[in-house]
Parts: sequence; structure tokens; C-alpha cells
Amino acid sequence: QVQLVESGGGLVRPGGSLRLSCAASGSIFAPNVMGWYRKPPGQRREFVAAMSSDGSSDYVDSVKGRFTISRDNAKNTVYLQMNSVKPEDTALYYCNIKNSYGTWWSDQGTQVTVSS
Repeated sequence: QVQLVESGGGLVRPGGSLRLSCAASGSIFAPNVMGWYRKPPGQRREFVAAMSSDGSSDYVDSVKGRFTISRDNAKNTVYLQMNSVKPEDTALYYCNIKNSYGTWWSDQGTQVTVSS
């Protein structure tokens, strides 16, 4: 079993920055992929970014050049640095981790609201 807890959400003005963190605990095995997803108001959850334990990363086109995913494998923590945020980035952000045994999701998510 794996538990995931996010932090770092909040209210930010357009063009501003925010950093999300997600710490995993429990039966974490490598190799694995840790990722960020988001659920905008009234929409389905969508992929944002992911990074494998060997350092390779992937992003949805809408955040490329603005968001950066990173991870600290020693702390089992993944980060999402959000720069130049836009109102359309407003969403509930979730993290997950996938390994050969399954996929686990954070329970609550962290709210990011981009508004002036």
C-alpha cells in the first residue's frame, strides 16, 4: 500500500508561480513513475506531467515551457514548479505513483486557483 499527500496549492495571480509537492510513503518500489494530474471545474481529470525514477519526464502540451516536474527519490517526493500560470490552470491537482504492482492516487488533491 502507498499513501500520497500533496501540498502547496493556493491562490495565485496570472503570470505568477506556485510549487506543488507530493510525498509518497509505504511500499514504494522502483522503478516507478510519479505524476501530476488535474481536474478543472466541470471537466474530467487530465494528465499534466510525469517523471520516472530514472529521470525521464513527459508533459501535456499546454504546460510545456511553463511547468517543470522534478523528484527527490531519497524523499519519495515529486514536485511541480508552475510558472507563468494562466486562469486555465485552475484545477484540483492530484499526484499518483505507478510501479509494477499497481497505481496509487492521492486522496484529496490540492486546489490551485489562478485569478486576479
